Amino acid sequence: MQLEIRPMVEEDLDEVMEIEKVSFPTPWSRESYLAELENETSIYRIVRWQGKLIGYAGMWLIVDEGHITNIAVHPDYRRLGTGEKLLTELISLARQYQAMGVTLEVRPSNRAALRLYNKLGFIPAGIRWGYYSDTGEDAIIMWKYLTISSAVGHS
Repeated sequence: MQLEIRPMVEEDLDEVMEIEKVSFPTPWSRESYLAELENETSIYRIVRWQGKLIGYAGMWLIVDEGHITNIAVHPDYRRLGTGEKLLTELISLARQYQAMGVTLEVRPSNRAALRLYNKLGFIPAGIRWGYYSDTGEDAIIMWKYLTISSAVGHS
């Protein structure tokens, strides 16, 4: 698969919203994405295959940390490595911005995401109890340390 990854722009939002609605029980609003595109601390990427937007991911860069806000791939294009490519892109950008680590939250029930995060070196670091307002499900906090000093400092 020949994938094109590039920065998300406002013109992508109709397609992003389609994926958002089929991927999450409580989808973000278009207004939330517009605000993210204006946010100086956020970086969003989309991935296209044969001209069709099939996935996206976002991250906030705050001081020396990358916080992955969301990642989604259209259900018809899952299990093809698209999510891994998007996540790898965000990790690479975090390194370029000299982040010490990258963090995210994930539902314990999201087995596919947990497998991907483990594969890419994320480790569980805590729980946010009742984090997901739609179900009350907890969130696993995961970290990928990008420097040796950050791993030592958080142990």
